[in-house]
Amino acid sequence: MDATRPLPPPIPTGLRGRCPRCGEGHMFNGFLTFAPSCEACGLDYSNFNSGDGPAFFVMSIVGTVVVGLALWLEIAYEPPIWVHALVAGTLSVGLSLAIIRPLKGVLAALQFANKAEQGRFR
Repeated sequence: MDATRPLPPPIPTGLRGRCPRCGEGHMFNGFLTFAPSCEACGLDYSNFNSGDGPAFFVMSIVGTVVVGLALWLEIAYEPPIWVHALVAGTLSVGLSLAIIRPLKGVLAALQFANKAEQGRFR
């Protein structure tokens, strides 16, 4: 890896699930499992730990969208409760699955770009 080469921007790189150091290798092995290392530059992914961050952001984003849509649906059309359950359930699961991986990639890329590590007392 060339030391003079600048790091790729962390947000677009993380959204695409690419290596935060080179921007070329894949960050994920499975749906949410980090690969052991980057196949392009060899960066070790074992130190990446996004913790509960992606889940918090997914719950916040999906919750806001689903509740907003449910309120609008109720005010505009007054549908039966089964319609609310069908729409909210489908949208909650679908949006959660759609955005969890990109958010996990962004948080890992930001962690690498900002050199974040475990806090320690002196």
